This record gives sequence, C-alpha cells and structure tokens, in this order.
Amino acid sequence: MLHRRIERVMTAPVVTVRPDTPYKAVAELLAAHRISGLPVVDADGAVLGVISETDLMARQVLAEEQWLNPSRGHGRPLTRAARTESAKAQAQTARELMSAPPVTVHSGAGVVEAARTMARHHVERLPVIDDEHRLVGIVTRRDLLSVFLRTDAEIRSDIVEEVVVRTLWLAPKSIMIDVADGVVTLTGRLERNSQVADAVRMTQQVDGVVRVVNRLDHTLDDELPRLSQETQEWLRTL
Repeated sequence: MLHRRIERVMTAPVVTVRPDTPYKAVAELLAAHRISGLPVVDADGAVLGVISETDLMARQVLAEEQWLNPSRGHGRPLTRAARTESAKAQAQTARELMSAPPVTVHSGAGVVEAARTMARHHVERLPVIDDEHRLVGIVTRRDLLSVFLRTDAEIRSDIVEEVVVRTLWLAPKSIMIDVADGVVTLTGRLERNSQVADAVRMTQQVDGVVRVVNRLDHTLDDELPRLSQETQEWLRTL
C-alpha cells in the first residue's frame, strides 16, 4: 500500500456546527464528543471555519486578565492578533469564534501532503473536502501518525505486493527485503539500474517506512549518458 489517501485515515461523519450555533452549545459538543475542535459549515456542507478549544478559552483568559488588571489595554492601540483575540473573547456564536478562512485538504490527497499542510499552517486538524468543497471528514495529527504504527510484517508485505510484484513485475522473492523498526533494507541484483531506482523510490512511499537502505546491484546500465557541458551549451543556442 503506497502512501494512503486521507480518506483512508480520516474520521467520518464529522461533528459540526452552523454559524449561528451559540457559544455554550459549541462547548457542550466538544465536551460530549471528547474532541478538541470542529468545523463550522453552511447549509450546503461547505466549510466556513474551524473552532478549537483555544478559541473558546480566549473568553476565559481575557476575563481573568481584565479582573486582575482592569486597566489592561486602555488607551493603547491593539495589534491585529490582539483584536482577533479580543473578538473571540466576546464571541457569542460559532461564526464569531471560528478561525477563517479554514485550512482544508482534499479527500484524494495523501497523508504526506496533509502533514505538510498542517505543519505549514500550524494547525492540529484539517477538514477534508470533496470536489464540491463539501465536508466529508476530518483528519488530525494523530490520524496521520497512525501510519507509523504499522508492524514490520505489514510494511514488508506491502513492499512485496506493491513494489516488487505490481511495479517491477518481478517474482516476490526477486529482492531480499528486511524490515526492522520501519527501516527497510533491499538486497539483491536486478537487471537494470532504472529498476533499482524505481525499487528504492517506490519503497520510500510505502506507509510506515522510516528509511530505505539500498544494497541493490544491477547488470545493465540503461540510463541515458549525461551530456557534456559543451554539448549542453551548444543545445541552448539552437
């Protein structure tokens, strides 16, 4: 199984709220379902924003700070972040609480793409949408990390089936495959060096693989020779 799609690890159906859902109802849903965040959707199922526990806690934090220091912020211009925080602290509905626009991922995306999106945007969950931009699921960091909980036997089985048999069109025992704690060692001799490159590249894409140690050899070199610098310069003048 090569890098699985998000739809294989996402949670569905999703607990959602509408824009006019009251603050207290949002808090009750998070507590009842033991989740730390949820999407806000419109009547058509399109994602408008995302609410996290942090958004709800802003009200409590600001209230306590104002109680401890009633003059905090008086007479001083607020930064954009401070204005956002202040607005969330006074929010009464999901629309006022949510972070928007939402960071989403398509159901056809892979787990690696989703992980990169999470890291780039510093979010812990991603609403999953379909081609019509409607919500179909949600994926969290824990869901993405689950691919690295696969056993060595499961990983080895996928490499044999997906890489050796279906990609290289070879017999299952054509390559010696050893997997230890997610580290895969490939040993053996293939006919062409392009097969070696394909074997390593495709093995790296199998869910749960941490690293690939390449000990494969080849009989024939079927890569095109590299052009000399003079030839490359001459081709650019054409």
